Amino acid sequence: MSEIINNSKNRKELLKHIILQLHNGEAPDLVRNRLVELLKSIPYDEVVEVEQELISEGLPVEEVLKFCDIHQMVLDGHIDQSGAKPVPAGHPVDTFKKENRELEKVITDLEQLFNKVKSIKELETKEWLIKVHTQFNTLMDVDKHYKRKEYLVFPFLEKYKITGPPKVMWGKHDEIRTLLKASIEAVRSKGNVSPDEVATITELILLPAVKGVADMISKEEEILLPMCMDKLTVDDWYSVYKQTNEFGYCLYDPQVEWKPEGMAISEITYNTGSNIQLTTGSFKMNELEALFRTLPIDLTFVDKDDKVKFFSLGPDRVFTRNRAIIGRDVRMCHPPSSVHVVEQILNDFKNGKQNSASFWISMQGRFVYIEYFAIRDTDGTYLGTIEFTQDLTKLRKLEGEQRLLSYTAK
Repeated sequence: MSEIINNSKNRKELLKHIILQLHNGEAPDLVRNRLVELLKSIPYDEVVEVEQELISEGLPVEEVLKFCDIHQMVLDGHIDQSGAKPVPAGHPVDTFKKENRELEKVITDLEQLFNKVKSIKELETKEWLIKVHTQFNTLMDVDKHYKRKEYLVFPFLEKYKITGPPKVMWGKHDEIRTLLKASIEAVRSKGNVSPDEVATITELILLPAVKGVADMISKEEEILLPMCMDKLTVDDWYSVYKQTNEFGYCLYDPQVEWKPEGMAISEITYNTGSNIQLTTGSFKMNELEALFRTLPIDLTFVDKDDKVKFFSLGPDRVFTRNRAIIGRDVRMCHPPSSVHVVEQILNDFKNGKQNSASFWISMQGRFVYIEYFAIRDTDGTYLGTIEFTQDLTKLRKLEGEQRLLSYTAK
């Protein structure tokens, strides 16, 4: 038996055979036990090759998905990664892993809430639902993580003739998205819900969604990411790195700029001197960046599809922002208690009923003015919404006039 296990070709054939046995429903408990025993030291690339071969031999991707979860349960923690390449700080793979650590924190918080289900009382169900709803809104941020894999990483795998695993993983992404959306809807603010209903929702909807996200983290870190590190070149990864901002980050904002070794600095910096031509003039890129850093206001732009696309980064922001918010549905950036207000503003702007909405609040000794404006093109077509926030605390204290130049010490 050891000779078979130590021979790569025979090992893959044996793996393929056992996976097909699982697929055919042949004594799954017995087969699973055989896999756990046989695959403790299986190289991750052989797992990928077997999956690719099964699809190439005609097994539909949909069929692969059916036993993918059993396959994951068997392989979890048993794949040898001793030969995996090191990952530099700031590298796209480093970012994927850091995002996974943040996702795991949300999963832990949800699991703690799930553990309270058996002892939850009638009067506590509404508060419990609100907390779970907030955590699932946060967990939905994983969509950006998945999109970066789908649109930035998978095309390079396909370039290297690896098509099966990306198809399977994309299918799992879609399953998880469906589960997360169903979970958010299931715990959306409701009236009184009985403890029994809470227990049923948790068992049938919430737990499978959380398990799906957790299992995908294992698939990524044990199989996909090590394989990608082997296959993709530095140029491939730099292409992924440059385009990542277009999709946004998942619950994590990288603090380290990745500079590939052997690539000149001038090759990896943006052309800060390039002009952005507007109707009434132009800016260089570095001038525009400096402008938004200098203005004593906070701006956040949400596009026509309700995704956060931009925020200014001034020195004294009223509301903290980081790049993890880019690409996120704006509804997910607000607590459940205020989502209905966000919905009304967006609907009123889109149907032309309103063009602005304003609020003012006192917060930690500051008087804050918040205004939303509908952004439209010259034909009146809705392009998005801009949030304008300003700290008016000092301005409200002004009296009289100041006509002469006078600098205030800072």
